[in-house]
Amino acid sequence: MSADLILAMVALLLVVGVAAGILAGLLGVGGGIVIVPALYHLFAYLQIDPALQMHLAVGTSLATIIPTSLRSLAGHARRGAVDWTLMRSWAWPILAGVVLGTIAASFMDNRGLALVFASVATLVALHMGFGKSRWTIASALPQGLMQPVMPAGVGFISVMMGIGGGTLSVPILTLFSYPIHRAVATAAGFGLIIAVPGALGFIVSGWGADNLPPFSLGYVNLLAFAIIVPTTLLSVPLGVKLAHALKPQPLRIAFAIFLALTAGRMFFDLFGR
Repeated sequence: MSADLILAMVALLLVVGVAAGILAGLLGVGGGIVIVPALYHLFAYLQIDPALQMHLAVGTSLATIIPTSLRSLAGHARRGAVDWTLMRSWAWPILAGVVLGTIAASFMDNRGLALVFASVATLVALHMGFGKSRWTIASALPQGLMQPVMPAGVGFISVMMGIGGGTLSVPILTLFSYPIHRAVATAAGFGLIIAVPGALGFIVSGWGADNLPPFSLGYVNLLAFAIIVPTTLLSVPLGVKLAHALKPQPLRIAFAIFLALTAGRMFFDLFGR
């Protein structure tokens, strides 16, 4: 990769980090849902081997979630908003799902991972665009067999998408009448449980892969990590400030449209050519 391409990559990564941070603060969504498609298209633009693009995007996104989740969890914990009992009961099932998801991802090609992301991103877009906070299906979280199945599913799907647990766990928890603010706070901890083993798994599975871009550790690109993390952390407060100044519903709809278009582009890349 030439020096000009590396400079272009740095500039574009700065934009990705700022956008991810602002959207995270503005809409309460995890940065991964923005970072993965942005990196996917960035790596395509830089002509990285197509077989590696989605794996690099997912692995790098998981690595960036580690420090951002730590910061978010610490902030919510200081306010006493984290449900530690729920986190302990969901931790092992989430971890089991992450392990299985990481193994599954190591056997999937670029198209398989892109299909997983695009499919779930479409559902997330529909939820953000049309979902209502008052929608519930039960007055409490399920017991019995479903108790570990839900968090295991969250871990399994999230690690293959390169996202923290909040994107999936918050809507699920609120459907069972769980308080939204407590769900968001606790989901920061879920993100950490997903991201640490997930990132390590993508480093191991990509170790020694051919045609990796410079500064890559397996399927984690360290240059992208080093640029995205500080820019995201610095721009989150701006998103929070904007959230208090703007009406949230039109923004949620706009982001839902953006996410739907992103998923649609991935579907086109998969099936339209």
